[in-house]
Amino acid sequence: MILPSISDVSRREFLRRCGMGFGGLALASLLQQEATAAQVRVDPLRPLAPRPPPLPAKAKRIIHIFANGGPSHVDTFDRKTALDQHHGKTLPGDYIATERRTGAAFRSPFTWRRYGRSGLEVSELFERTAQHADDLCVIRSMRADVPNHEPSLLLMNCGEARQVRPSMGSWLTYGLGTENENLPGFITLCPNGFPIQETQNWQCGFLPGVYQGSYVNTGKKSVDELVEDIRNGGLSRPAQRRQLDLLAKLNAAHRSARGADAALEARAQSFEMAYRMQLEATDAFDVSREDEKTREMYGDTVLGRQFLIARRLSERGVRFIQLWHGDGQPWDSHDDLEVQHRRLAREADQPIAALLTDLKRRGLLDETLVIWGGEFGRTPTVELPTPGSNAGKINGRDHNNHGFTMWMAGGGVKAGHVHGSTDEFGFKAATDVVHVHDLHATILRLMGFNHEEFTFRHAGRDYRLTDVHGKVVQPIIA
Repeated sequence: MILPSISDVSRREFLRRCGMGFGGLALASLLQQEATAAQVRVDPLRPLAPRPPPLPAKAKRIIHIFANGGPSHVDTFDRKTALDQHHGKTLPGDYIATERRTGAAFRSPFTWRRYGRSGLEVSELFERTAQHADDLCVIRSMRADVPNHEPSLLLMNCGEARQVRPSMGSWLTYGLGTENENLPGFITLCPNGFPIQETQNWQCGFLPGVYQGSYVNTGKKSVDELVEDIRNGGLSRPAQRRQLDLLAKLNAAHRSARGADAALEARAQSFEMAYRMQLEATDAFDVSREDEKTREMYGDTVLGRQFLIARRLSERGVRFIQLWHGDGQPWDSHDDLEVQHRRLAREADQPIAALLTDLKRRGLLDETLVIWGGEFGRTPTVELPTPGSNAGKINGRDHNNHGFTMWMAGGGVKAGHVHGSTDEFGFKAATDVVHVHDLHATILRLMGFNHEEFTFRHAGRDYRLTDVHGKVVQPIIA
């Protein structure tokens, strides 16, 4: 074959051949994007439609109980007798610094007992939760990156302490949709305002807006207060439907002229969700429909109602429910630890035990992964007074990201099991260390995902919840 010289090729022919090359490059790019997104295929008209996970799943949904502020592991689920022996003394060895100055060893002011066949040691703070010792999988070797609330909250919720990234609830709702399209797939229950970092804790980041966590202020009681504008007093449901259909046509015409717009799509989906929620949410958030015995089991408190709502949402197919505890005065006990931890545990212990009992008797615990913990733990040493901190008291603990405790129940984890340990004083994770990235990798595996392959293409690269880190903690999977 004799190739023409460049002088024999017309300008039109040259552009045609180059254009075919550009088309090939574009096709390759499209195929690459398709391969990247092959595991998650979302129907744009039904972005919350249920989707099967790529791997066999142990759990279908998650209830994440966030103990905001950092509860002390050495006062709850990780007993350290060495602190009794060294109380008031300088600890031997070289201990990693935390955010503030700390002093001598500070023993736990609480009594401890062993519970269940597993013999799990739990302090008196959680004696009701401890009745479920043989259902709990306790991780005593958690580790985060820094001893500061803001980055640690984002790390625990979003897998990234500094940059805007989707939260775990958003990732799972994107990957699996929800079992009930008449309710949001991801709901966060937080009484009386936002925690530190506010809505970033349940952000959707670069994922479509429909996967953002829906905030509900559980400090309110009635359904009309819990879910704003849940009822339309001016239009009947058929009239609302006609209105939304017209709006959908106008939005479609707008998109056809301007191309895809994530903000517009999220706005349109919010209208549809609001319409569908009018019947379903009215029922799901109305705890008065429960019998008196059940309501008494949870307790007639803000947290009791919040946990009961979580159970009602989980049985109605909501994929990810996050319950925040520690509004106003979180588990951040820099001083008066004994008083503050008693108060907070008194608020949470009964509802937690009730939730586990209720899920179990309804046959939901095996397919619902329940998670409890904060963004980090607290030091085994007492916090020393510093300007503007703890008012000169020496009866609290500072932040500790080097070692802390979380527990899980149901959803395919080993029941009555303790994984890992901190050192003899509870300062640093010592054996079978579990970083937050490892926790996320394990949670995704329980929900049916390989964390390394569950990605979303954004700004020219593939992102994932665990970034470039994380390993599945196989020993805790049943």
